[in-house]
Amino acid sequence: MSEDDSSNNGSDDRTWLERITRILQVDPRDREHLLEILRDSEKRSLLDTDSLSMIEGVLQVSEMQVRDIMIPRSQMSVLSRTQSPEEMLANIIESGHSRFPVIGDSRDEVEGILLAKDMLRLFRKDSDDISIRDYLRAPVFVPESKRLNVLLKDFRSSHNHLAIVVDEYGGVAGMVTIEDVLEQIVGEIEDEHDIDEGKFILKHDDNHFIVKALTEIEEFNEFFNTSFSGDEFDTIGGQVLNEFGHMPKRDEVVCINDMSFRVLRSDNRRIYLLEVILNDIKKADDIQQNQSSQ
Repeated sequence: MSEDDSSNNGSDDRTWLERITRILQVDPRDREHLLEILRDSEKRSLLDTDSLSMIEGVLQVSEMQVRDIMIPRSQMSVLSRTQSPEEMLANIIESGHSRFPVIGDSRDEVEGILLAKDMLRLFRKDSDDISIRDYLRAPVFVPESKRLNVLLKDFRSSHNHLAIVVDEYGGVAGMVTIEDVLEQIVGEIEDEHDIDEGKFILKHDDNHFIVKALTEIEEFNEFFNTSFSGDEFDTIGGQVLNEFGHMPKRDEVVCINDMSFRVLRSDNRRIYLLEVILNDIKKADDIQQNQSSQ
């Protein structure tokens, strides 16, 4: 390292220390006062927007419970022990998830967790006498009231990525993943549904499309030949959120005219990704002709 580089690094370090010192010059009275200080620091460019958002997320996670972010029981993607390996594999491919609760006679009877990669190993074996039970991992159960910061610590120490959420009577209320917790801190995490940078709409087939919630109404209307008004909402995410009337969780669906909107990714602050399903075959044909002519 050259003398100049060393000098520059020292200057950068001092600048960062000075920023931290300036932010903490005033002792915060309470949590809200601390947030005021941090937000004021962001306005004065002492903190960047991403850093502020993550700090707010960390503070928020310490006050949230599992019930606030869990995937409800009715929306869980599960496999049944009565399914054949071929049927299980079809469900795995369709959902695109990597971990699945395997249930018995009911959703309250979770026998274990099956990893998609373990299913692939199963299909590589030559023997026909294969038991799914041999590939199941012990399920982890957590109460709805568990705080998210404690759950995250447990996930890290146990190396588990999924937990089954139980209610006060011991019944299955839903499930939660480590990704669900981390997204409360860092925002959206890329997954199998992600669209390339710069693209906002991805065609899956003639009736199914993946759409970023930040897609502008004008662009959405042009692509889907719709007539949503851009007077009240700038993005399709805003339009869909208004139709829900609440902040939706993953896999919640709302229908607008002849289109269904399924939430693929969201947190307690915003919607990130949607699946648009065309319920009108004629509209699918119109869109296909419109795209062909462009």
